[in-house]
Amino acid sequence: MNYVPHTEAQRKEMLKAIGASGVEELFKDIPSSLRPKSFNIPEGRSESEVTGYLRSLGRKNAAQLTGFVGGGFYDHYIPAAVDALAGRPEFYTAYTPYQPESSQGWLQSVYEYQTVICELTGMDVANASLYDGGTALYEAAMMAVRLTGRKKIIVDSGVNLIYRTMLYTYTSNLSVEFVETPVVHGQACREDIYRHLDGNTAAVIVQNPNFFGAVDDFSDIIQRVHECGALAIASVYPVSLGMLKSPGEMGMDIATGEGQSLGIPLSFGGPYLGFIAVKKEHMRQLPGRIVGATVDKDNKRGFVLTLQAREQHIRRERATSNICSNEALCALRALIYSSLLGKEGFRELSGLNYQKAEFAKAALDKVKGVEVKHSAPTFNEFTVCLPRNADEVVCKMIGKGFACGFPMGRFYKGMDNYLLVAVTEKRTKEEIVQFANSLEAVLCS
Repeated sequence: MNYVPHTEAQRKEMLKAIGASGVEELFKDIPSSLRPKSFNIPEGRSESEVTGYLRSLGRKNAAQLTGFVGGGFYDHYIPAAVDALAGRPEFYTAYTPYQPESSQGWLQSVYEYQTVICELTGMDVANASLYDGGTALYEAAMMAVRLTGRKKIIVDSGVNLIYRTMLYTYTSNLSVEFVETPVVHGQACREDIYRHLDGNTAAVIVQNPNFFGAVDDFSDIIQRVHECGALAIASVYPVSLGMLKSPGEMGMDIATGEGQSLGIPLSFGGPYLGFIAVKKEHMRQLPGRIVGATVDKDNKRGFVLTLQAREQHIRRERATSNICSNEALCALRALIYSSLLGKEGFRELSGLNYQKAEFAKAALDKVKGVEVKHSAPTFNEFTVCLPRNADEVVCKMIGKGFACGFPMGRFYKGMDNYLLVAVTEKRTKEEIVQFANSLEAVLCS
């Protein structure tokens, strides 16, 4: 049965009210040359036909490929409870809880999300989320500029190029100077960072693990950064924090990252989840919303929005951000996912990712012509050098049922033969062995 929102009588009544003889008259100001001859809309189909058609389109998305692609977005297992709980209407219809008296459940979930992010990162305060990892990094950079009154930012080239591009795009009309330092043996080049540190430096931005998959301890860099009066900013992969040293333990001032790996599926471009957490002394410059806990007049616990600094408050040049909306539903998914795992589950998850990646390294090391890079420790992602162009190898591996990795030449000049391989807990030993065997067959063909 077709759904028609208005009857013919209602349409005539509306047209009469606005003085139009027909619907066509509403478009009379558009020249006929600019009007589409036809929208080519097909005839209606039944629900079962539409469902079948959409499934056939979905199958074209290469969903049957075994994935070893990472580069900031990862194929992790999502427990069924995440969808079941996040899909409850009281959650997914409540997006902007400005009235705390009627939004206690939602505000509590955001408060607990903030707590999870603080516990993961080892930082003091987190906000209610941001768009994605790239905008979170931009917000961190602008926080550093406001807090220090300086305009130079040093960026390690191991930071994801997508994030760096977003950072430069958002600041293109601002008087902010960026200096990129090289990666040496997979890790940040201390010598170059120290050479550029001076009294004009607002912040140094690094990533852990970086885009090459390399893990680093930036404690020494942070000490030098603080001696210079600048801030230290890290973009981190949250799943790795189950076993790696946290930004807080290193002494970072601001930690950001992409929360997609915390219960959010890969969906061809989003939605994503940006998180940001800071030391307590910097929280007044933290963009977006913060949910706080308090007590009412009867001493009952309650939750409210606090330290708000959103664009609606018309703060103009004093605003902490003008793009500080959040990803509340994605943040809820991250909270549910993290709560289901718990502290020990998170550690186990991190261990599985690390161990399976090490197994994959060993398997690929045996493939003739493949050189696995061992110059720096890694978590669940690593770089290999192939005897031929990585783009060509990726295309051939798709024919064997594998999305085998990210060709590094797309982001870095002179690395056309390099491939970035990611391994998550979803990859079995059998799949990893098949992956190595298929790669060897492609390289020998």
